[in-house]
Formats: sequence, structure tokens, C-alpha cells
Amino acid sequence: MGDELFDGIEHGLMRHIAQQSVIASDLARLLVIQEMLQAGYQRVVWLDADFLIFDPAKFLLPSGECAVGREVWVQKDKHGKLKAYKKVHNALLMFKTGNSLLDFYTDTAKRLLIQNTGSMPPQFIGPKLLTAIHNVAMLPVMETAAMLSPMVIHDLLQGHGAALKLFRQHSTALPAGANLCTSSCDRSEVSGEEMELLINILVDKGNV
Repeated sequence: MGDELFDGIEHGLMRHIAQQSVIASDLARLLVIQEMLQAGYQRVVWLDADFLIFDPAKFLLPSGECAVGREVWVQKDKHGKLKAYKKVHNALLMFKTGNSLLDFYTDTAKRLLIQNTGSMPPQFIGPKLLTAIHNVAMLPVMETAAMLSPMVIHDLLQGHGAALKLFRQHSTALPAGANLCTSSCDRSEVSGEEMELLINILVDKGNV
């Protein structure tokens, strides 16, 4: 799915966010999921292209009406100390027919985008909005659907490290799949060779 992913976004709104592809993608996936459910599918699962399932036997979709992924993002704070920020993410989304979250999330995302006339961070209607909703409404979270920050990735490559230890301490369950955040390669935080090696390690080990 290429540019057609964005076909469902209203022309005026797309023009407003056209220069921010991450935001456009975060909205487009919601519209695609809505379309699939309206077409008769009973359950729709979205996975980002850089989401790797390395333990399929334990990557079990929840039985509830919806689910989001778990983000434990490890980085240094402004004092240079390692810190784990526990949030939720939209690199995995699951919705069943009749769920009460999808329409609310989509409508809220659209409203925020229309009303916002200033700058918006890439995660504006993705992890930031989802986490804000989660903090109030306690969304169903698929704990085995993780996200790996560059610092955790580097520790995984060497087999140990403080960032990896902190990630494990703050993870409720061992990940069976993870968003590898390949955008970190664009920012030169992780090299392409390191990402390939990471994938091989995760597939071979089957865990983090």
C-alpha cells in the first residue's frame, strides 16, 4: 500500500498535513481500519512495516474489542540519566466490529489536526494522543507488542547494557514482536548494518 493509503483523508485536511508524512500515516491507518470494518471484516490488525514478530507462538492477539501496543522508550533525560518512559503506541492497532474506541480516536485526531495552526510533533496524533487517552481511559494494551529505542537496540546488539536492563524492568511481559523504529536509521542513530544484525539476533533468539 503506497500513496493510496492517504486516499481516505479529506482533501483540505490532507493539504494541511501533507508535509508531515508521519501524521498523515497515523490518520490514514485509522481510516483504512474503519473502511475494512465497514466492509465486513470482523477484526482488523494494523502493523507498521518495520514491526517484527520474532516469537509468533507468543504473539497472541487479545480477545477484547481493541488493543494498542506497549512503548517502553529508554533514553537519557536532560540530566544525562537513563530513564524509561512507559507509554502506548500505534505501530500495532487491533479493532473488532462494534468497538467503541476507533471512531472516538479518529474523530479526536481529525479535530485536533483541524484546530491546530502551529507546529506539530510527528507523534501528535499517534503515540502522544493515544497515551493521553490511555492515561485517562486505560486502553487495552498488548504488552507483547513492544517498541525499541536506539539505546535499547545498541544494548541488544552487544548482548547487555543498562538501557536493555531498564527496558526489561519496565516491561510487563517479554515482547514477542517489536517496532524497530527504522526511522532511527534516517537520523543516523542506528546504521542499516546494525538494523540487519538486530533482526537476525531477534529472530534467532526469539526474545529481547
